Amino acid sequence: MATQNQTHSLPNTTIDQNTGFCSSSKIFHSLRPNVPLPPLSQPLSLTDYALSLLPTAATATENSALIDAATGRQLSYSLFLCQVKSLASSIQSLTPLSKGHVALILIPTSLHVPVLYFSLLSLGVTVAPANPLSTASELTHLVRLTKPAIAFATSAVASNIPALKFGTVLTDSPLFLSMLDANVDSHSRAPGVEVSQSGSAAILFSSGTTGRVKGVFLTHRNFIALISGYYHLRNNQLAAGEAETHPVSLITLPLFHVFGFFMLVRSIALGETLVLMQRFDFEGMLKTVERYKISMMPVSPPLVVALAKSELVNKYDLSSLRMLGCGGAPLGEQVASDFKAKFPNVEISQGYGLTESGGGAARSFGPEEMKRHGSVGRLSENMEAKIVDPETGEALPPCQKGELWIRGPTIMKGYVGDEKATAETLDSEGWLKTGDLCYFDSDGFLYIVDRLKELIKYKAYQVPPAELEHILHTNPEIADAAVVPYPDEEAGQIPMAFVVRKPGSNISANQVMEFVAKQVSPYKKIRRVSFVNSIPKSPAGKILRRELVDYALSSGSSKL
Repeated sequence: MATQNQTHSLPNTTIDQNTGFCSSSKIFHSLRPNVPLPPLSQPLSLTDYALSLLPTAATATENSALIDAATGRQLSYSLFLCQVKSLASSIQSLTPLSKGHVALILIPTSLHVPVLYFSLLSLGVTVAPANPLSTASELTHLVRLTKPAIAFATSAVASNIPALKFGTVLTDSPLFLSMLDANVDSHSRAPGVEVSQSGSAAILFSSGTTGRVKGVFLTHRNFIALISGYYHLRNNQLAAGEAETHPVSLITLPLFHVFGFFMLVRSIALGETLVLMQRFDFEGMLKTVERYKISMMPVSPPLVVALAKSELVNKYDLSSLRMLGCGGAPLGEQVASDFKAKFPNVEISQGYGLTESGGGAARSFGPEEMKRHGSVGRLSENMEAKIVDPETGEALPPCQKGELWIRGPTIMKGYVGDEKATAETLDSEGWLKTGDLCYFDSDGFLYIVDRLKELIKYKAYQVPPAELEHILHTNPEIADAAVVPYPDEEAGQIPMAFVVRKPGSNISANQVMEFVAKQVSPYKKIRRVSFVNSIPKSPAGKILRRELVDYALSSGSSKL
């Protein structure tokens, strides 16, 4: 495959070779070797690119591409490829769906989901996967945002989906199952559709600080750039004898989440085996690691804490584990140390990314980098960064804290249907303003200090306080309310509500929590409540959340 390098290397002597910082432009450059990308003019879907990288050995053997941990059902690579091509052909012949259409996907994690993603992407159809537990009002918002032509869903949730142009395909119906099993072999040509790399591949959902969920517009090129970095890294490791020939990964994140989506595509492109869990359960995860000899899995810091502290781990053989990919929040040095004491043969690779960057931006690689506890690693291949003073807008040098801005081929095109939010987040030069307070040290390692944005990070999810505040304000017994993050060892953070009762009201904490729970997905539920006389606000009317967080940490409140 022809390639061209459309990246930013270390071009001149004004760039510090230790930090990647250019003193004249004030830009941090990646210290990693640039990775060649296919020419942008070359039509190429994410499906075609990922499958073009697939090692011959993966299809020549009966190696499993995917395993459903709940059922034990497996898909070999040859069967996976057959089903992808069969479903794509069936979609072309049985539905009016075509390039440029958006497909809303509401399916719990299963072996059908990867097949559906790869089939639709090969046809140039934009996939918009969402949480199947979304409420009817949440789905109405997502439909208004993405304007899907069709939905793919299970019969359990189909009734919540508004009427769409081409209707809803039930993925647990005999019709869909027959679409997977048309007479197509793995070596036949896929349906001929020319897909532009700059065309939309996926709309993944991310929460904003000032309103409801936003749809992040990610292109085929965004994911191709992400995958290419891992592919070249993997090849280098194999050449040096530093990598397993056939790793088995476990993903506990849902496949509609950016990291679940990315991990899926990455695993297939590298010819690995990916084990899927429909619902996370700690002991179930341990059983799965033992049963399938899992060697790698992505985790959040709270899960590292659980692995380090739980006595359950002693019941299972976890000796196959070699690597944890940790993201979502910085991992404390003590937690990493406690984990290493219990699992001396398991490395922790920390990373950083956002939905808006396709899930990638920085990561640690190799034993030496992984010793930098608290750091999320160095900038990924082909990426650039700035550290910008939030007050002055001045770009800062190493070891100074400011807002992290990033630029590169993985950055989104924008938010679907929200030009204002796009303009606030992406500037005219392609810089993505992350909203995170960060700094680079003298060796080019990135550290996340705090979030400038006010999103609550509940496990792997983002919860916007404004959405919950809006719901609380609709309760006739509540005069005012504010929602803030409250530290939680298991979840990282939980949504906590400060509530001002209306005169004469005796609404309880449980009633507040139940009121919200009926209107949101489970991960958005209020899990702690404190009643106050007033909500502290600035002269401009902005909620002073830091004051509320400090108050919460120093006083008691009701917890669910």
